[in-house]
Formats: sequence, structure tokens, C-alpha cells
Amino acid sequence: MRKRQVVVRRSENPQRSVVKYGECQKNHAANVGGYAVDGCREFMPSNVGGTNGSLTCAACGCHRNFHKREVEVVSESSSPHSNGT
Repeated sequence: MRKRQVVVRRSENPQRSVVKYGECQKNHAANVGGYAVDGCREFMPSNVGGTNGSLTCAACGCHRNFHKREVEVVSESSSPHSNGT
């Protein structure tokens, strides 16, 4: 068996990602062979915190997994006050 070595490099400009959940894509008519979505445009958690209710949408009642996942990469640039000297 061969061993693999993984090298993790840190870039000069660290990036972080922000995850947002958009429109609901649950097919409510799947059991009758159709296609119908409810029109919920954005995920809003029912409860705040780490409870099970925080994974349920307050608008449509669906689980968060039914909502479109949108990942936005935000790069943290150097502060505007640094002049490199």
C-alpha cells in the first residue's frame, strides 16, 4: 500500500466563504408525477440557535436542504491603512 503525502499551503490572501440558502426547490407534486414548487424565495430559520427548528424554513416549512445553496467566496484583502513599509 502506498502512502500519500498532502501538503497544505496557506495563501497570502486568506479567503473565507459565506453560505446563503436561496429559493426552495422542493417538488410538492412528486407523489402524483407532476412538478410544482411553492415559490419560497429565501430560507428563513424558524428558531435561532443550534436547535432542530433552525434547520426548518419559517416561510415554507421545508428543511434547509431543499433550498438552493449559494456559496460566495470573500477574500480578505490587506487593510487600507497598511502601505507595505
